[in-house]
Amino acid sequence: MTHIFLLQPGRWVMEGNWLERNGMPITVKGKTLVAWNRETWFNMVTKLIFPGGEREDITLQYRGRFDISDRVYSFVLQHSELGRVEGEGWIAPETIVQRYWVLGSTKQRHSGFDTLHRLDNGRYYQSSVILAGHYLSSAMEATLNRLPQ
Repeated sequence: MTHIFLLQPGRWVMEGNWLERNGMPITVKGKTLVAWNRETWFNMVTKLIFPGGEREDITLQYRGRFDISDRVYSFVLQHSELGRVEGEGWIAPETIVQRYWVLGSTKQRHSGFDTLHRLDNGRYYQSSVILAGHYLSSAMEATLNRLPQ
């Protein structure tokens, strides 16, 4: 079984929990759209919403490119809270992992890490963290489900 998230165009919904330092978990829901416009270039847009109104929605707009091996990619991202971001990702047999860093974040040195573990062909489990320097500032855990085409 091969990955379909990110590697194929598609629409995804997610539901899970968002955690912040010294805070209780809050419900997060979201939608992701993955599109390909060339053989090695992809666009991905994610909108995270917090149904209880505990925090502002988050929008992430990616543009990325796979290298020749189709197992490693790089991306730029516009994050509604963090600003301009760069990162890289790897496609492993059972997971997709990516690391990113915020451009111009010299004071807090924000960065992050995401892992998407394939549960089956249309479902993934995502675990994400954002760091400020060496400290965790927030984390998210969510299940992603592919919507029918």
